[in-house]
Amino acid sequence: MCKYFVSLLFILGATFVQGQPIPKEPTDSINKKAFLKQLGNGFLPTKYFNFDLRYLIKFNQYEGIRTGIGGETNKQFSEKYRINSYLVYGFRDHRFKYSMGGGFRLAKKTNTWLNISYTDDLQETGSTKFLTDKRFFQFFEPRLLNIDLFHKHITKAVNLQHEVASNLLSELEFSVSKIDPTYAYNFNLNGSIFKNFNLSTTKIALQWSPFNTINPSENKAIETKETYPKFTLQYTKSFKDVVNGSFNFSKLDFRTIYKIGNDKDAFSEIILVSGLAKGELPLTHLYHAYPNNIRKETILQRFSVAGLNSFETMYFNEFFSDKFATIQLKHVLKPFNVSEHYKPQLVLITSYALGDLKTPERHQNISMNTLKKGYTESGFEINKLLFGFGLSFTYRYGAYHLPEFSDNVAFKFTFNVSL
Repeated sequence: MCKYFVSLLFILGATFVQGQPIPKEPTDSINKKAFLKQLGNGFLPTKYFNFDLRYLIKFNQYEGIRTGIGGETNKQFSEKYRINSYLVYGFRDHRFKYSMGGGFRLAKKTNTWLNISYTDDLQETGSTKFLTDKRFFQFFEPRLLNIDLFHKHITKAVNLQHEVASNLLSELEFSVSKIDPTYAYNFNLNGSIFKNFNLSTTKIALQWSPFNTINPSENKAIETKETYPKFTLQYTKSFKDVVNGSFNFSKLDFRTIYKIGNDKDAFSEIILVSGLAKGELPLTHLYHAYPNNIRKETILQRFSVAGLNSFETMYFNEFFSDKFATIQLKHVLKPFNVSEHYKPQLVLITSYALGDLKTPERHQNISMNTLKKGYTESGFEINKLLFGFGLSFTYRYGAYHLPEFSDNVAFKFTFNVSL
């Protein structure tokens, strides 16, 4: 009876206020939403400064435990200027890393910012970062646990951010970097041996979300409704003899993400990533296909954390390319409604990679293969089995199938809880 009485009150209340102004959401509720949104983006907000939760604690094979503090000023500090920095320490390599930067707004309407930064840190060899990638926060990054191939870099950069339209973002950056691999590596360029080197690069990136819509909220904030597909394009040019640059090369990187369906129901996701590089590229700036398998003898010894969009059966440092393409297909089934609070979810995954390397002889003291025969793996995940943890099983087959059955299998756990 109580349930029907509450329903009747709701109907009567709705009838009573029909045609009347809808009360605005309480300020306390708006502030709470803003706080939770900041926390979900990886920030702990204070009055003038937002602490960056990404730098609290991480782990990888080179630094061991990596911990520190970082953050950036917020709009209460200034809407025209911003300052950002971080300081971290690696307990295995016994070294501090840090970054200092800031920017000022050139135009409010187009959200145009000019930024400068100085960074002394590590970067994974063979990885590609798109300038326009929006911030994504997790309690930990799964692949990071297993990465062992890093290079040190000291980078000075000037960056220009500009919104061409509400659904088209652009960034332009010029940077000067001193690169020093943390592993034994020689880059042999026409008989000249480079153990470390300098790079002077210009990058331009575009991110287009053609169907994104902008909605003003009650608290005058701007909220963007995420839609698909999304397209990202980035061009990189390295200049020799410009501010002591060592090499001439160019890179063109592309990514598209397409999602069909609703996150609360069954949906499918397609991710296509490709890259083409030409010129004098050291190993640090070649491509890998985001492998996530460590070199241990048994399946259980390789048991670790599955990545979000990585190749789970591909071993770290197994393949490098100067041109490549990957496609990942995921189908996420509707959660199993075991109970109100227990709803595990099955995900079916197939991944394919194709690539090649024109001049492998330039890269000394490291063994590698190419992806010219095509690499294939398939598997499944059962997520949210217990406290956000789940399990994944992936099998490697096709041209790069290995003689021992167990070497083609990746059995890992998944973690799908984020703020």
